[in-house]
Amino acid sequence: MIEKKIGRKVSMGVFALAMMNVAAVMSLRGLPMMAKEGLSMIFYLLFASLLFLVPVSLISAELATGWPKSGGVYRWVREAFGPKLGFTAIWLQWIQNVIWYPTVLAFAAGSLSYLFLEPALANNKIFNLFVILVVYWGATFVTFRGAKTSGKLTSIGVICGTLVPGLLIIILGIVWLIQGNPLEFLNVSKGQTLNFFPNFNNFKSIAFLSGIVLLFAGMEVGAVHVLELKNPKKEFPKAVFLAMFIIIIVFVLGSLAVAAVLPKSQISLTAGIMQGFDDLLIKFHIHWLLPIIGFLVTFGAVGGVLAWIAGPSKGLLATAKDGDLPPFMQYTNKAGVQTHILFIQGAIVTLISLVYVVMPNVSSAFFLLTALTAILYLVMYILLYSSAIRLRYTQPDVVRTYKVPGGKVGLWIVAGIGLLAVVFAFFVGFFPPIQLTVGSPTFYVFFLIIGVIIFVGAPIIINMAKKPSWIPKNKEIKS
Repeated sequence: MIEKKIGRKVSMGVFALAMMNVAAVMSLRGLPMMAKEGLSMIFYLLFASLLFLVPVSLISAELATGWPKSGGVYRWVREAFGPKLGFTAIWLQWIQNVIWYPTVLAFAAGSLSYLFLEPALANNKIFNLFVILVVYWGATFVTFRGAKTSGKLTSIGVICGTLVPGLLIIILGIVWLIQGNPLEFLNVSKGQTLNFFPNFNNFKSIAFLSGIVLLFAGMEVGAVHVLELKNPKKEFPKAVFLAMFIIIIVFVLGSLAVAAVLPKSQISLTAGIMQGFDDLLIKFHIHWLLPIIGFLVTFGAVGGVLAWIAGPSKGLLATAKDGDLPPFMQYTNKAGVQTHILFIQGAIVTLISLVYVVMPNVSSAFFLLTALTAILYLVMYILLYSSAIRLRYTQPDVVRTYKVPGGKVGLWIVAGIGLLAVVFAFFVGFFPPIQLTVGSPTFYVFFLIIGVIIFVGAPIIINMAKKPSWIPKNKEIKS
């Protein structure tokens, strides 16, 4: 089927789109993970940006301009492989986000402990579980009131809780360097050398790769705005590379600031950024700022949760109203919020948050859930890349305002690089990281395998159980 080229409203410049992409991707919670890698973080950043971020952005732009009306990844995969895989794709995009909540809220708990000037709480399992559940369910009930209420808190949280602390720790790190202070990431034991690359002979040493790739995920969301550019073919790549430059600079400088003052072994994945602030503020005699920064970082993390609680589940609601889910999940309240889906989402968050109690420490639980999130998200990206390739052949006449340059060869190169990177990161994600104490490696791997089977298998089972009665009366049956 050939779609007619639709009129476009030009309302966005390169810089504006780049900033939207930065906001969608960048998060301070990734700084401690990269800081724990020391100088080898450069390899991870280059891998994640060049082999993952760029291909995802370019492929998503082509798909968004070819099928711009609605649906995102659900529509794209549906067009390429049919409704069953389309539903699987949107399900994976939703469920990975559900598993992400306990990780970002553990980061909030680590920051909150410094607000109370009790850093030891950051490593307390019960404290982390309590904060995760109280904040998550509180944010959920706020979301029930509609987007207007949560939107204001989200905007303030992004500015005050992400941008301000991120810039501050970078500035403090630069001042620390200028003053000639020693840098921990340059401190190596006798007989050892500085390593800019991880040990590829042991996959456990590069297990963080999947988690770091996850930090760069989400660019496909911003691709829907490509039609608002004056010249998408030229301006979208500029916006992508500008966003990538800003993200890399903030991640590199922020991570190095943490790694400059903290030995690798002491960096907590949930409280590492606050540990860095703690040391730097003491050395610059402004330690009184620590509780304020703890509050801002916590508020920023909570604002991020508010921004995402309702969003991804709206995609699931759309499939429910198409008859892909039972009538129970089609319900919305007076504010138009999908409360039944959000209750199910909350039940899953509550259940998987118990991992913080059974794992040896908070950092190991944090990364275990990060790895599961990444693995599920990477499966969705495999479907995304495959869809772009298939649609070039099955629907070549659909107008795409932006196309990956180089014809079909160029598309194969870009999508092929992305697919190889995603498959490699997926495989590495199952290895327990050598940088953390994870307890039983068997439990670690078993948890991930079972998690993947359950969460990837769920949409398949739902499709098998699908009934005509699930389709609302005002909808026609779709093939």
